Amino acid sequence: MSTLIRRCLTALLAVLLVLPITYVQAAPEFMPVDQISKGMHGIAKTVVAGNKIEDFDVEVLDVMKQKGPSGDLILVRTSGDVIERTGGIAQGMSGSPVYINGKLVGAIAYGWSLTDHKIGMVTPIADMLKLWELNGGQAELATPGLEANKVSTPLMASGFGEQALRMLADKLKPYNLIPYDVGASTSDDNNGIAYKTVEPGSTIGVQLVRGDFSLGALGTVTYVEGDKILAFGHPFLKRGQANYFLTDADVYTTVAGLENSFKVGTATEAIGMINQDRGAGVAGKFGQFPSIVPLRITVTDKSLGRTNDYWAQVIQDEELAPTLSAVSVFNSIEKTTDRAGSGTATVNFEISANGIPGGLFKRENMFYTQGNIGELAIAELHEALALLAGNQFVPVNIMDVKVNVVMDTERRTATIVEAKANTDAVKSGDTVDIAVKIKPFRSEPVIRHIAYSVPKDRQPGPLNLSVRGGGVVSVAQLIGKRATGEDDLSKLFIAKARPKSLDESVNELVNRDRNNDIVVEVLEASGPDAVQAGEGKAPKTIDKFETAPSPALPSAAVQKDGDARHISAASNKPAAAAKKDDSKRKVCITTDYIIDGDTQLVLNVKK
Repeated sequence: MSTLIRRCLTALLAVLLVLPITYVQAAPEFMPVDQISKGMHGIAKTVVAGNKIEDFDVEVLDVMKQKGPSGDLILVRTSGDVIERTGGIAQGMSGSPVYINGKLVGAIAYGWSLTDHKIGMVTPIADMLKLWELNGGQAELATPGLEANKVSTPLMASGFGEQALRMLADKLKPYNLIPYDVGASTSDDNNGIAYKTVEPGSTIGVQLVRGDFSLGALGTVTYVEGDKILAFGHPFLKRGQANYFLTDADVYTTVAGLENSFKVGTATEAIGMINQDRGAGVAGKFGQFPSIVPLRITVTDKSLGRTNDYWAQVIQDEELAPTLSAVSVFNSIEKTTDRAGSGTATVNFEISANGIPGGLFKRENMFYTQGNIGELAIAELHEALALLAGNQFVPVNIMDVKVNVVMDTERRTATIVEAKANTDAVKSGDTVDIAVKIKPFRSEPVIRHIAYSVPKDRQPGPLNLSVRGGGVVSVAQLIGKRATGEDDLSKLFIAKARPKSLDESVNELVNRDRNNDIVVEVLEASGPDAVQAGEGKAPKTIDKFETAPSPALPSAAVQKDGDARHISAASNKPAAAAKKDDSKRKVCITTDYIIDGDTQLVLNVKK
């Protein structure tokens, strides 16, 4: 060998040694469906425990024409030591590559529960390769034809409590997903070359939540080409163009079951993203990562004297992100309080997002229930995230979510007993001191004072005022509905005009009355139940602290207890910015109690 050739080879070897170690394998030949016939034998590859790839035997029983979500399916019988140990085709084996005569046929994808678990179906590789050809997720491959036979995809959940797992199971039921607790945490020790171990037959994770909590499915790699990957052989959530974490994974064991067998494991390092989720399987890329909703959660339990901080990353998905984020906060509450039951919660959250006023959505409220306080505490956060993610006006990119929850076993509720003004004879523009007596639960009554300004353009005559808790349905709305013969309270929450912009939608929720507000507002009504001067008559209220926040006109930002805020009903802005002819002003104060009940008083406006 000449000196020049030796030098060239030495230089080439030196270059190869310093390059990152990646998966390298000669591309296998593919066997199309029309070359497959009954009685053919081959092998499939999967992981049963750890990271060791093992083979099992496959026999072709028939080709089922147009029976799968993307076209044909190959009916097979599996056998061998692996199948005997797992009790048949297990959940998590989806994607296991099948080879006949050394050629890649497709991926194990389907089986039947409560029958012979050794019988399954293979998605042809030709249909899976089409996933790489899709541009922007606009094309749909086919309508499913075998969904009834698809085994539920098990979700490996770690860091979730018992109550949170139940909530997840309920929320994810429409997707045919079942969360299983695997009791392990997510590893973030990604050294940039973790995908060197990913090859056909190895296990990967498709993750929806990662961080202090982890939620994702395990599956098997079918084929790798360069920085692209194919897996599963069937849809995960069938979202089309997708945005999931692609992770490496560890398999603890495979559990044989009567209904279904399944792998137990956990996702580890994030190594890329899944960008297609369709009938023939999932496809993704190494080294690219999904857009996320970052969560920072702080929960304080006053009764235990304990404060815990949590973080998580939730995939950006208009439908899934609000639910997964809210359940993550619920889980943080459960893990900190270590209980489920009644209590009081003070919740404030900040959502940073583009396309909303000031780029920041802030809200604070108090809640009490005799049921599970954690479930009620996340209600407005879920509503806010769903409003942003699913709004009909513009796409919104949620960049940060910060949640602070303070829990207490004490019942911090109070009922309005009466309200009295320091005078009942007033002139337009006068400021009246209204003393509101509230009765805290199992405590002596206390007085809260509200300074109410009579609208300057108010005409002489009786001025009927409603005094209510912020979480109570407005008396004015109750009377208005009764006057029109509508007694169904559920209709009150549908009566408002639809917002005309995202800004309007956000402001409506941000400025909504809080459950710990005392609200004084003008009561204008007609009909047989209308309040007349001097009557002080009040219709029945909803005596339920769990009631959703009132659909009454919004209040202003949080103020200290007793600090009055004047609100214009017409503009939802502070009184200083209201029109001069506005005559339906209301005023609120924030207390440290959740306020229930309502009453009324009448002022006589003089010339």
